[in-house]
Amino acid sequence: MTLRYLAWEFLKNSKHFRSLHYTDVSYFCLVVRHKAAFRNMKILLRNAIIVAPNQDLHFKQKDILVENGIITKIDTQIDPKNVQCIQAENLHVSVGWFDPHVSFGEPGFEERETLANGLLVAAKSGFTALGINPNTDPVIDSHSDISHLYKIGATFLTNVHPIGCLTSEAKGAKMASLYDMHLAGAMAFGDYKSAIHNANLLKIALEYAQSFDGVIMSHPSNSDLEQHGVVHEGIASTRLGLKGMPRIAESVQVARDLELLKYTEGRLHIPFISTKESVHLIQKAKAEGLRVSCSVGLPHLFFDDRKIENFEAQYKFFPPLRTPEDQSALREGLLNGTIDMVSAMHEPINIEYKELEFEYAAAGSIGLEACFGILNSVFPIEKTIAFLTRGRRCFGLEVPQIKEGAPANLCCFDPDTHTTLTKEQLTSTSKNCAYLGESLTGRVLATINSDKMQLNNG
Repeated sequence: MTLRYLAWEFLKNSKHFRSLHYTDVSYFCLVVRHKAAFRNMKILLRNAIIVAPNQDLHFKQKDILVENGIITKIDTQIDPKNVQCIQAENLHVSVGWFDPHVSFGEPGFEERETLANGLLVAAKSGFTALGINPNTDPVIDSHSDISHLYKIGATFLTNVHPIGCLTSEAKGAKMASLYDMHLAGAMAFGDYKSAIHNANLLKIALEYAQSFDGVIMSHPSNSDLEQHGVVHEGIASTRLGLKGMPRIAESVQVARDLELLKYTEGRLHIPFISTKESVHLIQKAKAEGLRVSCSVGLPHLFFDDRKIENFEAQYKFFPPLRTPEDQSALREGLLNGTIDMVSAMHEPINIEYKELEFEYAAAGSIGLEACFGILNSVFPIEKTIAFLTRGRRCFGLEVPQIKEGAPANLCCFDPDTHTTLTKEQLTSTSKNCAYLGESLTGRVLATINSDKMQLNNG
């Protein structure tokens, strides 16, 4: 029997893989072959410049030896036998990257992106850990849902950290079984891109989650003030005749949620902030000692609302692209530590929902494959790597290190290559990418996580 046939038989009869498609088996076979080989493999990163902010090895050029998934030696020159060597003229290495808010399609929307293909995309893009959004069908709101995603994800290089819904079925009415999901391994709890209208429910959640040090997410948008806006309310929306979403829709919600956090003393994460007011509010809250973290989306760091002037739906996001002034505040917030992390806001969308008139098109873009190259074109490499690696500790996840004896959790890259992103380069199933045609600075060469490795061609 072929390996492909045996793999398919295993997948068919395993409850952990019941939602995988036959088309995913090729990648599963690749992992099986590679994992078997990797157990006895030595990998040498030759003359790699280590990018590890706040570590002694930062910007030092070393050889790194990985044996059976463990970093066994870091030295100026290592010459082992029977080793697979990774070397490049401008080889750099950091710990593997983390994105806290990634959407795939599985379960329910597998035509957009299966978990298997999505995790392959992540591995090729340098990410060794992802927070998985609960916007599936059915939504992720129970112990079994979280457990199922973990078991599927355990096969792949990129670690899966599911986010559970804060409310049952993400309807905003009744708190979901947070502790049960915590026991299954939920990273945090929030209704994806849905604000919690009931302030008392959010207060109770912040209080209840303290019993297990859980992180509550609250989307920063007031539905009453949104008024079904599709772009930022400003000069561009007025000129184009599109319904605008004002900054106050975000800042009012952020201010309310921070007051609830101050009262309860819980842990709050605010995803996808997009306005200068939000940055200032969170900066003040952190100065007061509140346990709040936040993230910003890649499109809000790179684009502004001038991009919508031709009614191109690929630039429709939620929250919407804001002004250059907001963009500047977001970049500064990242640099000074007010904003803790960046998300690619990777969200595959069916073509029939995206290629419509701007007003009716779905919001969102895929972004994992462009994330490093876009960030690195805006910020110095040291800052780019910091933004891609420092988010784990906000959720209590283990933070990888580059040191002898540590599990190998590494991304190898060249920070100085320049390419233009084309549709043919995308591994993602969906092609709704706002970054097509943009110049990317830097390229991922390989990703290693414990006993798994992804080598990129070219």
